[in-house]
Amino acid sequence: MKIKQLSLILAVGVSTSVLTGCGIYNKYNAEKIDSDLVKEYAEALKQQDDSTAFGNLSWRSVFTDPALVDLIDRALANNKDLRNAKLNVDIAHAQLKGAKLSYLPSLTFAPGVNGAKYGHSDLSWNYQLPLAVNWEIDIFGKILNTKRGAQVAEMQTRYYEQAVRSQIIAGVAQCYYSIAALESQLKLSRETSELWKESVNVMRNLKEAGRLREDAVVQSLAQYYSIEATITDIELSLHEANNTLSLLVNEMPQKWTISPDATLNVPVMKRTAIPMAELAVRPDVRASEMTLASAFYSTASARAAFYPSINITANGGFTDALGSAILNPHGWFLQLAGSLTAPIFARGQNIARLQAAKAQQQQALNNFEYAIMSASADISDAMTVYEKSMQKQQWLTLQVENLTKAVEVTNELLLFDGSTTYLEVLTAQKNLLGAQTAQITTNLAAAQSVINLYQNLGGGR
Repeated sequence: MKIKQLSLILAVGVSTSVLTGCGIYNKYNAEKIDSDLVKEYAEALKQQDDSTAFGNLSWRSVFTDPALVDLIDRALANNKDLRNAKLNVDIAHAQLKGAKLSYLPSLTFAPGVNGAKYGHSDLSWNYQLPLAVNWEIDIFGKILNTKRGAQVAEMQTRYYEQAVRSQIIAGVAQCYYSIAALESQLKLSRETSELWKESVNVMRNLKEAGRLREDAVVQSLAQYYSIEATITDIELSLHEANNTLSLLVNEMPQKWTISPDATLNVPVMKRTAIPMAELAVRPDVRASEMTLASAFYSTASARAAFYPSINITANGGFTDALGSAILNPHGWFLQLAGSLTAPIFARGQNIARLQAAKAQQQQALNNFEYAIMSASADISDAMTVYEKSMQKQQWLTLQVENLTKAVEVTNELLLFDGSTTYLEVLTAQKNLLGAQTAQITTNLAAAQSVINLYQNLGGGR
C-alpha cells in the first residue's frame, strides 16, 4: 500500500514538473524575456518614482494659466475619446470578471412536463425538475491562461486611457498656445499694416516733393498689400485653430478668447541622457508591454490545447417518471459522471496554432522594443527642440532690438538727410517684420516642445 502511495505521489510530482516545464503555468515576467532592452526596462520598473521628475508632476502644476486650466478641465470632462477609453476599461473589466467566474461550475435548471396516452388508458402526465451541474477542472491551465490574458487586457485598456488623457491635456495646451501665437501674429501684422500705410503716405509726399520717383510709391504700396494678404491667412489659421480647440473640449465651434501674450513658464530642465525609468512610466510603452504579456499567455494557451480537458457532470432532481409511464412513481434521481477529452486528430491544428502564437509573441516583442526606442527618440527630440529654441530666442531678441533701431535710423535718414534710399527703408522694415514673426514662431516652438516633452514623459496624471 505504501509503495502504491509513493508511486502515485511520484507520478503526480513528475507530471507537474513536466507541465511546468512546458510553460503552461508560467506567469509573464519581463525579466525572463530574452532581450537586454526589455530586461533593462524591467529593472527600471523596480525603481521608486521620482515625484519631482517633470513627467510625474501634476498637469495643474505644469499649466498654471487659469484660462488654460479651465479648458483642460472641460476637455477631460467632455471629450468623447476619453469617454470611449473609459468605456473600454469597463468592457475589459467585465471580460475579466467573466474569466474569473470560469473557475466556477455551471448550473442549469430545465424543468419539463409531458403527457402520454396508451390505448384506451387515460392521458397520463409526468414531469421532471432536473438540475445539471458541469465543472471543468483546470489541471492544464486553460482557464488560468485565459484569466491572465483578461487581466493584462484590462491593464492595457487602463494604460490606453491614461495615454488618451495625456494626449488630450497636451492637445488642449498645444492648441491654446497656437491660438495665442496666431493672435500675436495677427496683432503684429495689423500694427505693421498701419505703419506701412503711413509709409505709403510718406512716400507719396516725398514723391510730390520731387525727392522720390513713382517706383518707390508703387513698391511701398505693393508691400502694404502683401501684409494685408498675410492677415487673411492668419485669420483663416486662427479660425481653424479655434474649431480644433472646440472639438477637443467637445463643444460647438466658437471663437475662444485667448490673450496674445499668453506664455508657458517652463521649469529648468537639464539632462544629458534619458533614464529608462522615464520611459517605463509612459502609458503607451506600458500598453505595448501588455500586448507582449497577452501574446505570452496566448502561447501558453496554445500549449495547453495539447492536453486533455477534464469535466465533472452531475444531474439530479425530482420526477414522477422513474418507473412505468402509467404508474408514475414519484422520486428523486441523481447522476454523476466524469469525462476526459483528449485531442487526437486535431494535433496538426494545435501545432500550427502554437507556431502562430509563438510568431505573434515575437512580433509583440519586436513592437515592444521599438516602442521603448521610439519613446526615447521622442523625448530626445522634444528636449533638443526646447534647448535650441531657448538659444534661438536669445539671438532673435537681439536681432529684433537692432532691426528696430535700423528702421528708426533709416526712416530718419530718408526724411531729413536724403542719403538713404527708399529701398533701404523697405528692406529694414521687411527684415524687422520677419524677425518679429520668427520670434513669435520660436516662442511657440519652445512652448510646444515643453508640452511634447511632458506628454512623452507620461505626464497628465
